[in-house]
Amino acid sequence: MKFISTRGRAPSLSFADTVLTGLASDGGLYVPESLPTFSRAEIAAMAGLDYRELAFRIIQPFVGDDLSDEELRDIIERSYETFRHRAIAPLVQTGTNEWILELFHGPTLAFKDFALQFLGQLFDHLLKKRGERVVVMGATSGDTGSAAIEGCRHCDNIDIFILHPHNRVSEVQRRQMTTVMSDNVFNIALEGNFDDCQNMVKASFADQSFLPDGRRLVAVNSINWARIMAQIVYYFYAALRLGAPEKTVNFSVPTGNFGDIFAGYLARQMGLPIDQLVIATNANDILHRCISDNDHSPRPLVHSLSPSMDIMVSSNFERLLFDLYDRNGSAVAELLADRSAPMHLDPSVLSRAREVFSSCRVDDARTVEVIREVFESSEYLLDPHTAIGVEAARRVRKSAEQPMVCLSTAHPAKFPDAVARALPLEKIPLPAHMQDLFERAERMKVLPNDLSQVHEFMATALDT
Repeated sequence: MKFISTRGRAPSLSFADTVLTGLASDGGLYVPESLPTFSRAEIAAMAGLDYRELAFRIIQPFVGDDLSDEELRDIIERSYETFRHRAIAPLVQTGTNEWILELFHGPTLAFKDFALQFLGQLFDHLLKKRGERVVVMGATSGDTGSAAIEGCRHCDNIDIFILHPHNRVSEVQRRQMTTVMSDNVFNIALEGNFDDCQNMVKASFADQSFLPDGRRLVAVNSINWARIMAQIVYYFYAALRLGAPEKTVNFSVPTGNFGDIFAGYLARQMGLPIDQLVIATNANDILHRCISDNDHSPRPLVHSLSPSMDIMVSSNFERLLFDLYDRNGSAVAELLADRSAPMHLDPSVLSRAREVFSSCRVDDARTVEVIREVFESSEYLLDPHTAIGVEAARRVRKSAEQPMVCLSTAHPAKFPDAVARALPLEKIPLPAHMQDLFERAERMKVLPNDLSQVHEFMATALDT
């Protein structure tokens, strides 16, 4: 299988080269030249498979000859051996035909573990075969960073630099990153917001001259195709357990960078019966405004109780636009030429998007109310991001007869301040492997929002 850029001007790549390249040379994102699809009979035959075997069935068609079946199975096995729940992604019912898909049983208590544990293992395998050592550079609004560090900390062929917005992630999120003392891990607290961090990463990929000779950047953010690919699996896993393909199953997804919900869109394109995908946003509602009002204009970032969604430039939305504009890379490049300007979709394109996507904006006040209401009605504790997904699903779901699955993207212990506003609970206990998190020493470098200073820090660290 070959992978092509959403801007249409970069060379097509193999699976392995796509994984190790990240951002395309023309500034676009890589997508498969064609998607594998499964018939209803093939999907039905997947019912009852455990998570690892299902992951193999979904991922294998994308890999081609770059990994043997034995190599891929081994990578998948090692990726999920540290998850704390035997089901990997269990479902919990919170209402009539309303389900929570718990995606926080990985080592860093967030859905990012599903892709980044896999990506770390995949990186190390491919780099060992090639005899390369690379530099991972990523931006995080909270959860990606810790999951990426956990996935790469034991890799022999990677140095990893993660940028997070200084004082704008939760304390648990920060400590999960900054208490990792591995020699190949570097945390940068940038004096800016997440979009500043992400822009800095993109600029660094465009000009890598600051790196020592022989080193290059690879991406762990969801611009990396392997991240999206790994997330497709849990849509199939949840839907199969709720009766697919005989039943249609819908999903509500707390959404910031559009990667997680784009994986659901791909699952639908691959044959999974999904009628509705709900884009659930917080006050940073550019995606909701785009779908509801064709208003994709940037606004100042708002810092919320759901910090992982405090994003105004949703990188993976480009992958959807590429599909909606009939895979016309030139049209996408023209549309995104100035990300600071308002963007309006062609009416026919917007109509096609609305056939699949609904959207909803949920503010902090309502988020707190939902956490309290769900706990009082079912004794189930939501984190603020998941609460937004639940509220959005309840507001805009089209069918009460079809199961609605709300993706639970993080453990509530990661956001104790938000939960405390809703409920008079004692401290939410962290899992056993994190009980001493607040006692561990931290290590990070606080830097101004200045690309040259970040590059100088990275170059110095790599030379020592």
